[in-house]
Amino acid sequence: MTYTNDLGQPIGFPLPDWKPCNPPPRTPMQGRTCHLEPLDAEAHASALHAANMRDTEGRIWTYMGYGPFETEDAYRQWVEKDAMGDDPLFHAIIDVESGKPVGVASYLRIEPTVGSIEVGHINYSPLLQRTVAATEAMYLLMARVFDELGYRRYEWKCDNANAKSRAAAARLGFTFEGVFRQCTIYKGRNRDTAWFSILDSEWPALKDAFQTWLDPKNFDDEGNQKQALSDLTAKALGR
Repeated sequence: MTYTNDLGQPIGFPLPDWKPCNPPPRTPMQGRTCHLEPLDAEAHASALHAANMRDTEGRIWTYMGYGPFETEDAYRQWVEKDAMGDDPLFHAIIDVESGKPVGVASYLRIEPTVGSIEVGHINYSPLLQRTVAATEAMYLLMARVFDELGYRRYEWKCDNANAKSRAAAARLGFTFEGVFRQCTIYKGRNRDTAWFSILDSEWPALKDAFQTWLDPKNFDDEGNQKQALSDLTAKALGR
């Protein structure tokens, strides 16, 4: 059956072979510089809290709806209560060299029926910020969503005032879709939410961009990049 609007024009493109996706599994994702595994209070809370405390001004918590956590016990209690479910599905990001967790990220708003999923609760300690692993973690999460699970849409949302998050989304190849004004309230203040997305049709070219950037050949002996990811993703999207 073809659906049309009041002018007789077809609505949307057909998806005759679409089947709901599976929810993301609670299994590790392995990369060259990091691996991800489901967040666990016993295994990760102590090291994560110690890594987070390197941010002495607590700026990593500014745009989070929770934190900062002054004590390890407070952080552990939050992990046990709010961060060990299936949606959001939190992952600890483990640095391969040290073997220690240095950040977290999650899948959330998981909608297998329509193939939509969001990445969020991204919190990088100073040990992870501005490293290859920081980018590879995002790549591994995307690869699972598109290559392994077959989702159609991958979302990124942030406080519109969070300039660093907006810039990160653009660098990673997300397309800005708009701002939901007065979307929510957190920590006693208003939040206008900026929306970004990557579609399954965009992923093959973006995947090539990530793999080009992550290749060890893209870095000199001092670890400096030869090609910027932002240039590679912009080219992949024809920007």
